[in-house]
Amino acid sequence: MKPTQDSPLRQHVLYLLQGGGAHVKFDEVIAKVPAKLRGAKPAALPHSPWMLLEHMRIAQWDILEFSRNAKHASPDWPSGYWPKTDTPPGAAAWTRSVNGFRKDLKAMQVLVTDSKTDLFHKIPWGDGQTILREALLVADHNAYHLGQLVDVLRLLNAWDES
Repeated sequence: MKPTQDSPLRQHVLYLLQGGGAHVKFDEVIAKVPAKLRGAKPAALPHSPWMLLEHMRIAQWDILEFSRNAKHASPDWPSGYWPKTDTPPGAAAWTRSVNGFRKDLKAMQVLVTDSKTDLFHKIPWGDGQTILREALLVADHNAYHLGQLVDVLRLLNAWDES
């Protein structure tokens, strides 16, 4: 990344996107989800690990595409942001979702670190959004739902603090 006046801000946003500070990291949480529990829902919560993973992937993809593509059409809210089933339709679906999440997160990181990206310029097809706002939204949304996923795993007795 070529240093610019806003390089420190870009680095802070990148740190948040990567799960920095007080936030758990995506890969650390996903690694602790046993295959047999991907579709399990604890009695106290409405979501399975699969539902949370797929929701995070879809929402992140939508925010990324909105940020860089004037022709992007968002899914219907809220139905288009959640999977149709509690359980992934096979191991390949889980792997595709994990890989899609990683790919889109990396693309958002590239967008943020590209010195040609004006973080403060209003996105022309939006209604006041900026790339900075969208990147922070991704970081915030991911942190929120990763926290939920940790709680689901705790209630399923699958979260080891070590």
